[in-house]
Amino acid sequence: MHDASFLSDAEDVLQKLRELVSADYSQQDTTSMHVRASVLVGRLKSLNRVANSATRVYKDETAAARQEMDQSHLELQNLLYEKRHLEREIEKCRQFASIYQDVPLYALDEFEALAPVEARTQDVLADEHQLMLNRLSFELAERQRMDQKKKQLMQEKEDLLKESKSKVTTMDSVKSQIDTLMKTASDIQKKVDELVLPSMATLEITNQ
Repeated sequence: MHDASFLSDAEDVLQKLRELVSADYSQQDTTSMHVRASVLVGRLKSLNRVANSATRVYKDETAAARQEMDQSHLELQNLLYEKRHLEREIEKCRQFASIYQDVPLYALDEFEALAPVEARTQDVLADEHQLMLNRLSFELAERQRMDQKKKQLMQEKEDLLKESKSKVTTMDSVKSQIDTLMKTASDIQKKVDELVLPSMATLEITNQ
């Protein structure tokens, strides 16, 4: 549902209802006016049902976005926990007057399974010094990748929050405008009835 098109249709119905109680229509057949007013109010009620349906859709989309945001937040928390763990391990290493072997690394079998092929060739695996250098480089790359993933999740979370807030704002705005339009239509219907019903009563007395 396009908000602008929907509101334009609603305003068109209201304008036609206003015209029924204007001076231009005061001399027209009251029965015809009553039928026309009922049709217009029926159209407005139909528009209101469409608006309510769209509101439910917006709410469902907002709930889905919130669920996705919560899932992203949970993943972010897990990454932050892992990051803090790694930072503590790094800090432990810094506190030791130790050599590179004390740095926590992926186990050798994990390195052989995960590292790029060029970093774990047979020549590298046979060279203890080069192997350790490659393992350290791979560990650094993995930690940088996790840090980048954390930043990406934080940006996705921010985008989801903005999108959710925008949809809720739009939904509330449309609902508020529909409520206003319905109240205006109700007031106009009362005015039409006040004009039509006495005229119909007079007509019935005359016919008798």
